[in-house]
Amino acid sequence: EPGSVAAVVAKNMSADTKEHWTVPFVDLKEGRVYPEKVEAYLHELFKRRVAVLDGAMGTMIQGYKLQEEDFRGERFKSHGSPLKGNNDILVLTRPHIISEIHEKYFRAGADICETNTFNGTSIAQADYEMQSIVHDLNKAAVQVCRAAAVKVTKDDPTKPRLVAGAIGPTNKTLSMSPDVEDPSFRAVTWQEVVKAYKEQIKGLHEGGVDIFMVETVFDTLNAKAACYALDEYFEDDLEGKVPRPPLIISGTITDKSGRTFSGQTIEAFYTSMAHTKPICIGLNCALGARDMRPHLEALSKIAECYVHAYPNAGLPNAMGGYDEDPPAMVESCKDFFDSGFMNMIGGCCGTSPDHIQALAGLAADYKPRKPRPQCTNMRLSGLEMYEKTDNIPFVNLGERCNIAGSRRFKRLIMNKKYEDALQVALDQVENGAQVLDINMDDGLLDGVAAMQKFLKLIVPDPAIAKVPIMVDSSKFHICEAGLQVVQGKCIFNSISLKGGEKNFIEQGKKLKRYGCAVVVMAFDEKGQAATKADKIRICKRAYDLLVDVVKFPPWDIIFDPNILTIATGIKEHNTYATDFIEATKWIRTNLPGAHVSGGLSNLSFSFRGLGNLRESMHAVFLYHAIKDGMDMGIVNAGALPLYTDVEPELLKLLEDAILNKNDGATEALLEYAEKERENKDNKGGKVKKTAEWRNMTVEDRLTHALIKGIVKHIDADTEECRAKMDKPLQVIEGPLMKGMSTVGDLFGAGKMFLPQVIKSARVMKKAVAYLIPFMEAEKKASGGGSSSAGTVLMATVKGDVHDIGKNIVGVVLACNNFKVVDIGVMCPLDKILKAAEECKADIIGLSGLITPSLDEMVDVAREMQKRGFKTPLLIGGATTSRMHTAVKITPKYHEPVIHVLDASRAVVVCSNLLDKNQKEDYVEDIKELYDDLREEYYEGLSEVKYATIEEARARPYVIDFKKEPAPVKPKLIGVKVYKKYPLKDLVKYIDWNPFFQTWQLRGKYPNRNYPKIFNDPSAGKEAKRVHGDAMKMIEEIITNDILECRMVVGIHPANSSGDDVIVYTDDDRKTELCRYHTLRQQALKEDNDECYMAMSDFIAPVDSEVPDYIGAFAVSAGFGCAEQCKKFAAEHDDYKVIMLKALADRFAEAAAERMHEMMRTDLWGYAKDEKMTVDDMLRVKYVGIRPAPGYPSQPDHTEKLTMWKALDVEKNSEIGLSDSLAMMPAASVSALCFANPKSKYFATGKICKDQIEDYAGRKKMQVKDVEKWLSADLAYDRA
Repeated sequence: EPGSVAAVVAKNMSADTKEHWTVPFVDLKEGRVYPEKVEAYLHELFKRRVAVLDGAMGTMIQGYKLQEEDFRGERFKSHGSPLKGNNDILVLTRPHIISEIHEKYFRAGADICETNTFNGTSIAQADYEMQSIVHDLNKAAVQVCRAAAVKVTKDDPTKPRLVAGAIGPTNKTLSMSPDVEDPSFRAVTWQEVVKAYKEQIKGLHEGGVDIFMVETVFDTLNAKAACYALDEYFEDDLEGKVPRPPLIISGTITDKSGRTFSGQTIEAFYTSMAHTKPICIGLNCALGARDMRPHLEALSKIAECYVHAYPNAGLPNAMGGYDEDPPAMVESCKDFFDSGFMNMIGGCCGTSPDHIQALAGLAADYKPRKPRPQCTNMRLSGLEMYEKTDNIPFVNLGERCNIAGSRRFKRLIMNKKYEDALQVALDQVENGAQVLDINMDDGLLDGVAAMQKFLKLIVPDPAIAKVPIMVDSSKFHICEAGLQVVQGKCIFNSISLKGGEKNFIEQGKKLKRYGCAVVVMAFDEKGQAATKADKIRICKRAYDLLVDVVKFPPWDIIFDPNILTIATGIKEHNTYATDFIEATKWIRTNLPGAHVSGGLSNLSFSFRGLGNLRESMHAVFLYHAIKDGMDMGIVNAGALPLYTDVEPELLKLLEDAILNKNDGATEALLEYAEKERENKDNKGGKVKKTAEWRNMTVEDRLTHALIKGIVKHIDADTEECRAKMDKPLQVIEGPLMKGMSTVGDLFGAGKMFLPQVIKSARVMKKAVAYLIPFMEAEKKASGGGSSSAGTVLMATVKGDVHDIGKNIVGVVLACNNFKVVDIGVMCPLDKILKAAEECKADIIGLSGLITPSLDEMVDVAREMQKRGFKTPLLIGGATTSRMHTAVKITPKYHEPVIHVLDASRAVVVCSNLLDKNQKEDYVEDIKELYDDLREEYYEGLSEVKYATIEEARARPYVIDFKKEPAPVKPKLIGVKVYKKYPLKDLVKYIDWNPFFQTWQLRGKYPNRNYPKIFNDPSAGKEAKRVHGDAMKMIEEIITNDILECRMVVGIHPANSSGDDVIVYTDDDRKTELCRYHTLRQQALKEDNDECYMAMSDFIAPVDSEVPDYIGAFAVSAGFGCAEQCKKFAAEHDDYKVIMLKALADRFAEAAAERMHEMMRTDLWGYAKDEKMTVDDMLRVKYVGIRPAPGYPSQPDHTEKLTMWKALDVEKNSEIGLSDSLAMMPAASVSALCFANPKSKYFATGKICKDQIEDYAGRKKMQVKDVEKWLSADLAYDRA
C-alpha cells in the first residue's frame, strides 16, 4: 500500500540507485551485508578521521505533531490499547517519516544512522501490548534506514552510509529492585532479558543491519545480557556460520558523580563490557557535553577500542526542552576534540540535523584518537574497577562469606537471615578483602536461590558492592546463576578438566561469553594433582586449551594447583607445600599472564583447634609462596599474623615442615602441637602470650598496639601517654608515628599484607580520635581560631577511599592554627578544584594509598595548570614518593609541587609556603632538588623511547597566534651597538649566588641564597669576607676602568617555517636576512596531550600571516680582564686573578640582564609598563625568554655563527668566536630573544638520527659534522 515499508524501500532503492551503488561491502541484488568487510571499513574510518553519528530521533518525530491515528495506521487501527508515543512502531505505520528523518541526518554528514528501535524489545513493547510485532518492527526499521542510506549515497557516492541497529536498555533493570520493601526483588530475570534481546537481534539481523549498537546503558547487567544474547544468537542459533556484524556500546552517566544509574564508575563499566570486544565504546544522553567531559576522559584513558560521544544538546530546561543551538553545542564539544578523545561524534536528546552538520564540520578539523594498547593486567570490577598490577604482590580473596569456611555465615544463611549476613561481607571488605568470595554449597540449601538472593542484596550496598565478586561453587550452574545477577566483572571459581576436555572447552566458552576471570583447579580425569609434576602437567594442558582453543585471555586465568595438608604423619604428604610452591613458580614463569591462587586452610588441617598455630603456619607459607609467584589467596585477613611475629622456635619448626627441610620436621611440629593441646589454658595459643607486652612502657605499648593492630587497650594507653607529655600532639608525633613508620617498613619489605596495614591504621585512627577533643580544647584555650595561618584543602583522589594518613595530617595542621578543609575520599579532580576555589585555599593537599591514585594526582596537576591555578600542591600517601612527585607530577604544574612524607613534615612545608620571607628560597631549594631527582631518574633508565621527528612535529607546542594579542612592533628594527656601557649601572643587576658557588660556598636552607647566606652557621662568615673583598675590587674596577662592557643588540621581523625561524631585513618581509634552525624534543611523552617543543613554536608561522619578530644580543664585560690578570699573576696574587675573572663573569651576566630589560621596556617595548625588581628578574618573572645557543633549548653552538653574522657582532664589538665557538673574551653572554608570553624555557633532550639528518639538510651541513657538534646530545652512538 502507498506509504508502506515496501513502498518506501522501493521508491528509495530504485534500479537506477542499484546501478550507481559503489560500496563494495553491500550487494543489493542478494540483499546481504558482509559484516567482516564492514568491520574492516570501520577500522579504516576510525583511524583516518572522526566519524559522525546521527542525532535524536525522538526530537525530530516530535516536530511532525503526530496523532494517535498516525501511530495506528491501517495495520493497528483496531488495537485495544493507545499507541501514541510508541515511536518505534512508526517504522510500520509511517515509514516515510522515519525514512525522511534518516535521510536528513545522512545529508547533514552522518556516516552512521541508528534504526528507530530504541524500544524494540518485547519487554518495552509490553507497555503497548505490542510484543508480537517485535520481529517485524526491527526488520522493517533496518530496511527503512537502509533505503535512506542508499538514496543519499546515490546522490553522493563519495562515502558509504551505514545502518546501526539500535538496542536500547529496556524499561526494566536487572541490578535494582523496584520494590523498596524487598531489595532482592527483580521485575525481570536474566533469562527473560536475554530472550527479549535475542528476538530483537534476530529481526535486526534479518533486516540486514551493518552494526549492532547497544546504547544508553544505565544498568551494565542489562547491557551484558544484550551482548550475551548477541553472541548466543550468532554462535549457537546460527552455529557460527554467519559472521557477526561489529558491535558499538554506549553507556550513560546519570549524574555528575560519574556513575551509571546502577552505580558503576566509568572504569568499572568499561571493565565489565570489555570482553564483548566492541569496535567502539562511548557515552551518550543524560548529560550535556560539558558535564560529560571528565567521564569521557576517564573512558578515553582506559579503552582499548575506539571511543565516541553523542551528548544531549545541553541539560534539559524547566520545560523539558534543550537549549543548546548548533554553535553552542560545537563549542561545548570542542574540548573533546582538543583533548584527543574522539573517534566518533553524534547527538542525543534535543539534537537535529543542523547540530549534526555543525558537529561534522568540527570533526573534519581533527585527527582521531588512537586506542589504548591491550592491557594484559587482570581487571575486575564491582562498582569500581580493580586492576591487578605488579605493584600488588598479593590479592586477598575474602573467605568469610563461604558456608564451608565460616560457621557464623552458614548459620545466618541457613536461618535465612540474609540481611544480617551482609555484615559478614562488609567486615571482609573493611578488613582489606580486595575480592569477595561467595560460596553457598550445602546439601540442605538451594544453592542457586541462595547465591542469587545474597548477591542481589549486595548489589545495592555500595560499601560492599564496590569490590569485585568471586562466585564460588563446586557446581557450575550455581556459579553461573551468580554471574547472572552481578553487573561487574567477576571471578568464576572454578572449572577443571575433571569432566574431560569437551566439557572443559564448553564451560570455557560460556564463561568467556559472560566476561569473567576463571579459577582453574588442578584436577583432570584421573583426579586431583598432588605432586609438582601433576600440577604442572594439568595446568599446562588447561592453559593451552583455554588460550589456544577457547581464545580466553591468559591474564584472566587463575590456577589453583591445590594447597594440600602437610604434617599429617604420612611421609608422602611432607612435600605437598614445596610441590605447590615450586609448581607456582613454574606456572608464573612458563604460562604467561596466568595467576596462582589457593585456599590456605587445607595446609594446616592437621592442627584443627590450634588457631594460633594454624594462622602462623599460613603466614609462613604465604611468605615463601608469594616470593615464588602466588599472587592471590583465600585467607582470613583479620586473623593472619606477621611473618616476623611468629616465635623463633615455632618459625623454625614451621619452615622445616613447610619447606620439608629434614625428615624429622613433621614429627617435631607434631610434638609442638601436642604440647599446645595439652596446655588447657591456651586456647589456640593466643591467651598465654598476649599479656607480656602489657609490661612495656606506655610509649612502647602504643607502638606495639599499632604494629599488631590491637584496639583493646588503646584509649587507656593513649590517655596515660597524654598525661605524661606536654601536648597531646606529641603522642601522635612520638609513639604513634613511630609505630606507623615500622608498619610502613614491614609492608615495604613484604612482611605485612595490606589487610594488616589497614588494621594498624584503624588503631591509629582510634587513638587520634581520642586525642582530638584535648587538642581542640588546647587550641581554644590558646585563642586559636581567631586567626588562621592559612587554608589547606585536603582530598583523597578519585578511585581511592583511604584517608587515615590524610586525617592525621589534618589534625596536625589544625593544631598549628591552619584552617583545614577536608572534602573526603573518592574526589574527582573537578570537585577538588571547585572546592579549592570556593574556600580560597592557600594550599591543596592530595592523598592516596593505591597505585592508580598516582595517575589521578598527575591529572589534577595537569588540570590545575590548564585552569591557571597558582596554589601550591602537596602530595602525600603510602604509594607516593619524592621521586614520583619530581618525575611525574611536578612537570605538569608550574607552581610549587612538594611531596610530604608524613604528618610531622606537613607543618614545616605549609609554613614555608605561606611565609612571604621564606617561600621563594624554599621553593627554589625544592625545585633544584627535584631537578636533580629527575635527572637521576632519567639517567638511570635502561631504555628511553623516542618519537620520530614526524611524530614529534605532529604534536608541537601550540600557540593560536590569530587569537593571541598581535606581536608588538619594536621601536628598533635593525642593530644597535653600545660601547663602554657604564659598569656602575650594572652593579645592581649582579646575581651573587653563582659568585659564591665559584668559591664553593654553599649555605643550607633557609640561608642558601644571597644575602641570607651570611647567616649560615658554616658558610656565612667566609661568604661575608669574600663578598667584602669583591665589593672593594668592584670599586677599583669602576674607578680605574679596568674592565670595559660592550653590547650588540638586534631586533628583526621574523616568522617560523616548520622548525626554522626565517629572519627578514625589514618589515616588507621580502628579503631574508638569515635563518635560525631549531631542534625539537623527541623523548617519548607518556601522555597524548603533551607536546614536543622547539623554539620555532614561539614564533608565528609564515602561513598565519601574523607579523612577528625575534631579537638577539651579545654582551661582554671581559675586555681588559686578561691584561689585568697578567699583572696579578706577575705579583703571584692568584686570589685576585680568580676574583677578577669571577667578577667579570658577574658583570657579563648583569649586562645580559640589563640588555634584556632594555629590549622588553624600550627597544622592543613589548613590556614597556614593566615594573620589576632585580630580584624578580633573576627569578625569571619577566615576559618572554632569552635562551642561548649551546644551552638546553638549543644545544647547537653553530647557531652562534648565524647570530654573529646577522648582528655583525665581531665588527661591532670585537666579541669573537674561537674554533670551538666559545665566545672571546670569556666573560661574554649571547642569546636569542622571544617575546611571546607563552614562550618558555625547556630542554631539547636527546636527539635521534632522523632529526639529525633532517637538521643537517636544513643547515646544509654534513651529517657527521652536525653529529660532532651535538655529540653529547645524540640518542644513538655515531659511527
